[in-house]
Amino acid sequence: MLSTPIGRLRTMGFLEGMSLLILLFIAMPLKHLADIPMAVTIVGSIHGGLFILYILVLAYVTFVLRWSLKWTAAGLIVAFVPFGNFFYDRGLRKYEKK
Repeated sequence: MLSTPIGRLRTMGFLEGMSLLILLFIAMPLKHLADIPMAVTIVGSIHGGLFILYILVLAYVTFVLRWSLKWTAAGLIVAFVPFGNFFYDRGLRKYEKK
């Protein structure tokens, strides 16, 4: 899966998407309901690093494959939407099979 540019993007999208979900649905409740703010500090830092890596991989794929603005913009937008990367991944799988 990591052998192709799309495979790298799919892997980073999965990791970034999972980190967003963990941040929103585990770390944030721990901070606000259990008074454990360190959860957001740790998970937020990890998510931030993964987000930056995801954007770099998205830029790499955009230049290597000479992608249209549609795919690049969609990849950027879904990074901010919970579960967004998982829907984007479905499109990437179809694109990869072409």
